[in-house]
Amino acid sequence: MEPIINSQLPEFKVQAFHNGEFKTISSEDIKGKWAIFFFYPADFTFVCPTELVDVAEKYEQFQAMGVEVYSVSTDSHFVHKAWHDASESIRKIKYPMLADPTGVLSRGFGVMIEEDGMAYRGTFVVNPEGKIKIAEIHDNNIGRNADELLRKVEAAQFVAEHPNEVCPAKWKKGASTLKPSIDLVGKI
Repeated sequence: MEPIINSQLPEFKVQAFHNGEFKTISSEDIKGKWAIFFFYPADFTFVCPTELVDVAEKYEQFQAMGVEVYSVSTDSHFVHKAWHDASESIRKIKYPMLADPTGVLSRGFGVMIEEDGMAYRGTFVVNPEGKIKIAEIHDNNIGRNADELLRKVEAAQFVAEHPNEVCPAKWKKGASTLKPSIDLVGKI
């Protein structure tokens, strides 16, 4: 299996449901921006709405950081709309919900479960150059945490702006970082 970190965002063009409208979103729309691709197995399920709402509650913070969030499932954009219309929780979502019924994105990010026709819970952070900087894949019975995702994006943006520094474990914005050097070897 090839490493996904620092690989290029796959090319794609898919339908989306966003702010009450159907839209086409492509890899061209992502260029020059930070983006999160948040894969989940299916609409109208159990863990998925809890995660999508968790991210929705942090969406303004991601937007303030210049990050666009894209949720992705193998459902169609019509199903995304139906879920939005049927669920008070899903109506809280302000970010684009990408439809991936052919699995082009799920396969491109390596999260497609072929025998089920759906994706694992995959979270990917893409930098403005289109490179995947963070990749996390969960079994579908394990939910994710938007607070931790927010922290990771802050760290990815910090090291992008400060290439000679690294963020240690549990680093939070404003905390001390490390400057790798021979003087630190064996002293941490």
